[in-house]
Amino acid sequence: MTLHRPPRLAATLIRLVATAALAASLGACAQQAPAPNPAAPPDVAAIPLVLPRSELVYEAVAELAPTLDLGAGPLGERRMVPITGGTFEGPRLRGKVLSGGADRQLLRKDGARMLDALYEMQTDDGAIITVHNQVLTRPDGPGRDYRFSHVTLTAPEGKYAWLNQSVHVGTLHSLRPRPAVLIRVYRLY
Repeated sequence: MTLHRPPRLAATLIRLVATAALAASLGACAQQAPAPNPAAPPDVAAIPLVLPRSELVYEAVAELAPTLDLGAGPLGERRMVPITGGTFEGPRLRGKVLSGGADRQLLRKDGARMLDALYEMQTDDGAIITVHNQVLTRPDGPGRDYRFSHVTLTAPEGKYAWLNQSVHVGTLHSLRPRPAVLIRVYRLY
């Protein structure tokens, strides 16, 4: 049996008509596609992962008075540790920790401690910086503790105003048997 083949011109016309029909169909689909929603969340995979970096702002040694027991509250045992002085030093500032501040502590029933210290530091050129240091500490394995904090620094306008412009985090280490703690504060960027 022989198949009848269309002449070349007819085959070319058939291909052109089929291509035009396909293009028209795709064009109609593209016109019906919904417009992107500007309120839709961005594609997370398209946003690069950027880990924060840090730099040391200062190390402080805060001298402490004996702990005052404030009694049990609904969330756990309450304590207060008066801050009596100390020193601090970093690449861009140094001075003394002023007495009069305090660290209020909550010993939670789950074994963690929440520390909320508010005190002032005075730079060697006289500027007063207020420190609000909120620490979470808990046992983290044999002989280890988890001790990290969020530190808010409030400095006067001028030379130390850069302290007001960043997020700060810190670490806390006991200097026992000395009644003092070592606080390291870092700027995230």
